Amino acid sequence: MTGSNFLEIIDEGYEEWNNWRQSNSNVHIDLSETNLDDKELSGFNFSGLNFSRATFRRSNICNADLTNTNFEDANFYKADLTGTNLSNSNFTGAALERTDLSFTVWNNSILSNGFFYDAKFSNANLIDIVAHNSNFSGTDFTNANLTGADLTCSKFQRASFIQTNVENAILKNCNVFGISVWGTNGNPKDQSSLVITINDEAQVTTDDLQVAQFIYLLLNRENLRNVIQTLSSKAVLILGRFTPERKIVLDTLAEKVRACNLLPIIFDFEKATSRDFTETIKILAGLSLFVIVDITNPKSSPLELQATFPDYQIPFVPIIHDNEKPFSMFSDLIDKYDWVLQPISYKSIDSLKAVFKTLILERAIQKHKEIQLKKNRTLETLSADDYLKKSINQ
Repeated sequence: MTGSNFLEIIDEGYEEWNNWRQSNSNVHIDLSETNLDDKELSGFNFSGLNFSRATFRRSNICNADLTNTNFEDANFYKADLTGTNLSNSNFTGAALERTDLSFTVWNNSILSNGFFYDAKFSNANLIDIVAHNSNFSGTDFTNANLTGADLTCSKFQRASFIQTNVENAILKNCNVFGISVWGTNGNPKDQSSLVITINDEAQVTTDDLQVAQFIYLLLNRENLRNVIQTLSSKAVLILGRFTPERKIVLDTLAEKVRACNLLPIIFDFEKATSRDFTETIKILAGLSLFVIVDITNPKSSPLELQATFPDYQIPFVPIIHDNEKPFSMFSDLIDKYDWVLQPISYKSIDSLKAVFKTLILERAIQKHKEIQLKKNRTLETLSADDYLKKSINQ
């Protein structure tokens, strides 16, 4: 049979094609260089076939069986392959620009030299794929599983790695300029020599996917300065506990902070388990304009706050419910560090909201200004020569 004969059966729909394949399992099918553009191919069984240099532009291939299939140099521009099984298939040199590959399975497939510009791999299973020298620029890998994937020398400019599993993945010599990395899972096997600069810039590399975007920011000092200035002039750290009755207070404070065109950052005392508690507070406090700390019935905060207050000359505004007392030795902190303001007691959330501007915001801003004046004042020295002259004259 010729390729045109196969196309006639395909055009009759997936049921007719799948039944025909089952009844003619010994027939050799070669669909290389076949034009399948704009076709409805959802649910088709194309397993084990040869589609090298075929075109599937704008076709719907959702939930198809494409396992063990040869798609070398095929073109899938704007095709929809959502939910498709592509395990053990060959996509060497294939073009999948703007293709939707969400929820697909690619186990052990070969994608080397492929073109996946602006494709969507969200929730896709890409375990143990080989994709050397491929272009994944602008591609979305949100919640994708790249466990064991070999992505050596591939381009990921503007790609999104949000909650992506990169356990044992090889990212050596990849270009990650503009990449967005948030909440990735696992540790790559090799992430050395990641290129963080764009093509026309002097090449700079780093060896950690998580910090690549930050290193680039460091290189562009003006951008970094703007980020730090924005945070230190707008961020307000809110410390407290996430028990039901206390979280309402934190959320209320956050709303008031936003209403003042400031940026609230809420930190939960209860869930500080992934890293050292004091370290986390210090990082966030160091980037903040001022800190609001709820010391009502604290469980873990006293020691950490006592360790944090001395290191940062940042206004700390304590709040406490009217029927509570501050933890012991809190008064010592107020007496010793003048940037720790007098605590504000309140009976209800409404009363706290009513005094937010005057007792929290304005006091904190005023203290911030006082601290800045102290930091920026000219250091006065005692002149040894003037002292000696004065002693002689006397």
